[in-house]
Amino acid sequence: MDKELKMKTYWRYLLAAVLVLALVAGTFAGGFALGYLAKGIESPAGSTAAVSTPPQPTVGPGTPTPTASADIWAPFWQAWKLLHEYYVRPLDDVKLVQGAIRGMYAATGDKHTSYMDPDEYREANISLAGEYEGIGAWVDTSGKYVTIVTPMKGSPAEKAGLQPGDEIIAVDGQDVSGINPELVVRKVLGPAGTKVRLTIKRDDQKPFDVVITRAKITIPSVEGKMLDGNIAYVQLHTFGDKTTQELHDTLKQLMAQHPKGLILDLRNNGGGYLVTAVDVASEFLPEGKVVLYEQYKDGSLKSYKTHGGGLATDVPMVVLVNDGTASAAEIVSGALQDYGRAVLVGVTTYGKGSVQNWIPLDHDQGAVRITIALWLTPKKRQISGKGLTPDFKVELTQEDAKAKRDPQLDKAKELILSGKAPGGIK
Repeated sequence: MDKELKMKTYWRYLLAAVLVLALVAGTFAGGFALGYLAKGIESPAGSTAAVSTPPQPTVGPGTPTPTASADIWAPFWQAWKLLHEYYVRPLDDVKLVQGAIRGMYAATGDKHTSYMDPDEYREANISLAGEYEGIGAWVDTSGKYVTIVTPMKGSPAEKAGLQPGDEIIAVDGQDVSGINPELVVRKVLGPAGTKVRLTIKRDDQKPFDVVITRAKITIPSVEGKMLDGNIAYVQLHTFGDKTTQELHDTLKQLMAQHPKGLILDLRNNGGGYLVTAVDVASEFLPEGKVVLYEQYKDGSLKSYKTHGGGLATDVPMVVLVNDGTASAAEIVSGALQDYGRAVLVGVTTYGKGSVQNWIPLDHDQGAVRITIALWLTPKKRQISGKGLTPDFKVELTQEDAKAKRDPQLDKAKELILSGKAPGGIK
């Protein structure tokens, strides 16, 4: 058996194995950082602390039984055979199998249950590692084109003059109309030192080209500073490997200055590790408070509680949220809101309130993620598909961003300085 035939045979049986073993069950609506995933698609750990082995499949309604398997598979293999017999161009069996898995997972109707090919899976790991090579810009992939949310400070994107609201309509001269924006992000990524030419549409201006030299981008997960009026400001970009320690160190410096209040900025934070979300909530809530519940298929609940030792449990507090606040960021926001520990300012959050197990496929053939549970806030509010409604609804338009106005931040300051921000719970 030659190598090509072996590979085809391998893929055929791999596909059958994946399906028969019921590993069937794919961030974001956008929020990439051109390599950094900031909304919707999460880390391989997903919403759990680590990748875990899925439960063994059970026979139930809609589950193929051994005796029914042949009938169920007959049209698939017939379609496979017909394609190979009649299709006019050469076929790539690897891509056919990947497409079949992708389509099967999409058929669940759950956008968070999906398949990633090996390249996509590697990119999904970038965000929590805190480094990648690209242009350094927060972007939104929920629209027709990749849209710049804001360039990162000191990044190639900032130096090239990219602005909030800029749409990437072509990459290296290739029109990207009709191409999934998440795939366009992959075209923008590349080795440090190489160049990429982006065609930008800005407002009603004529499209123009910008040539950007890619660089290694290091992404801090936490940034903090003191604002006017002696207000502490902390921005979390993700819930990653280093977030817990970075947040603790940042709060230690800020709280030593005895601020009048604290603003936690979770806008465009797409989440990350569940264990990190509990750690973050523990900085602001007393020990033993439920941060969230996980609700499983059988209706059972699992609670996660704060572990104590928080540095900012009593300071008046406001949380900034928007439609890019998702997943672990919604867990923390929902807990703080439920306990009355903080008020939320901004717009309704994304609504990513489900738990995925990310399961790598054998032989480095990508990974699947399967929704296994839903998240509930301490008051057992469901986040999935609904999001969190802010206590104070304040829009931030593209015009505001271009003019460097931030009415959401201004409202948070006003609440603290007027004494209307909550200052702790019992």
